[in-house]
Amino acid sequence: MPSQTVLRRDAWREALPCLTLLLVLAAGVNLAAGLGPWFGVRALAVFGLGFALVLRALPAHAPHPRFGAANRVTLARLALVALLAAGIGEPLTDPTSLAWGAIAVATTAALWDALDGPLARAQGLASDFGARFDMETDALLVLVLSLLVIHFDKAGAWILAAGLMRYAFVLAARALPWLARPLPPSQRRKAVCVAQITSLIVCLGPIVAPPWSRAIAAASLAALSASFAADLAWLARQRHRPGARPSKPEPAP
Repeated sequence: MPSQTVLRRDAWREALPCLTLLLVLAAGVNLAAGLGPWFGVRALAVFGLGFALVLRALPAHAPHPRFGAANRVTLARLALVALLAAGIGEPLTDPTSLAWGAIAVATTAALWDALDGPLARAQGLASDFGARFDMETDALLVLVLSLLVIHFDKAGAWILAAGLMRYAFVLAARALPWLARPLPPSQRRKAVCVAQITSLIVCLGPIVAPPWSRAIAAASLAALSASFAADLAWLARQRHRPGARPSKPEPAP
């Protein structure tokens, strides 16, 4: 289909500046912090895998012929998350500087999340693809931040539950199709997502000692678990009603 070809070409055109941004940032971080030779390779691998999934899901952006500024912002956020992911497992030769750097990158990725929705609506390019792309980028950011919190020894391995909860839900929906029913819009869900990301960024702060970071992480995990439980309860009540089998896969507790 010609429109799909044009859309994929536009997506590749938007990906190149994001790839350039990632290369420049990875080189700068490596030069400043003296990280391992695989740091940049890991960052490119994460971004490449994410972009491959974007291309696979791109038909859901139809009938829009353009990738759009909103998805461009989300793609840039994906590049920042890939940069954060590359730092997992790196030796903490200068933990204070590395932590502040991770906070700066994560905060930028979180703040840019406020741009994509208004941009999509302003350009008339809102789509199921864009909403899903934004949601999955948020989920990946939570997972990466959870791993970084463990890496910096700010909380135990239990905080990884925050990053894996979304993916466990998606896997469960394969066995229980009623879990894949689209959820109604929820300010509570959005607020908990923002609070979860913010809390994990705070936990990385060098001025936040482990007893406090563990308490903050535990409180954010409890709020996220309660939010998932509320959505699961709603889905369970709806499972026998007409329309329980969704027309599009967009569950997002």
